[in-house]
Amino acid sequence: MSTPPVVRHLDEVAPQLISPVDTVKLALLAGPADGSPTSVFYEVWEPGGSQPDNAHPDSTEIFVVLSGHGLAHSDEHTVPIGPGDVLVLPPGSVHRIENTSATERMYTVTVMAEDTGAMPGGFAALVAAGTAAAWDDSDRAVLGGR
Repeated sequence: MSTPPVVRHLDEVAPQLISPVDTVKLALLAGPADGSPTSVFYEVWEPGGSQPDNAHPDSTEIFVVLSGHGLAHSDEHTVPIGPGDVLVLPPGSVHRIENTSATERMYTVTVMAEDTGAMPGGFAALVAAGTAAAWDDSDRAVLGGR
């Protein structure tokens, strides 16, 4: 017998903040618990929000921008990003993304291979151990939901 597909709706994925003071929330959509070698997230940046500089030694990180505008910093490079853009950050790059809007959130779907050597349980475990956040009407308008 084959394995049925997994379908998750917005109300079934819980956003987290990696740190309680972060301005970016992440929600794991699929990952190692689903038998996947990659993790897929929704990421939502508050207006003016940014994550701290970070790197993933053995993982390419890919962002598909759904809504909003920002700047992606990767090593000495800075590029603007907006809806419809696909940003690919190479393994080991020191990077961060900032939302350049003072009034609107920025939304992405983010995909990365799990690098369990860099952190026990991989990035999905780091996100899952974060501080609980919530979706609001603005998030639902962009990401969908019931």
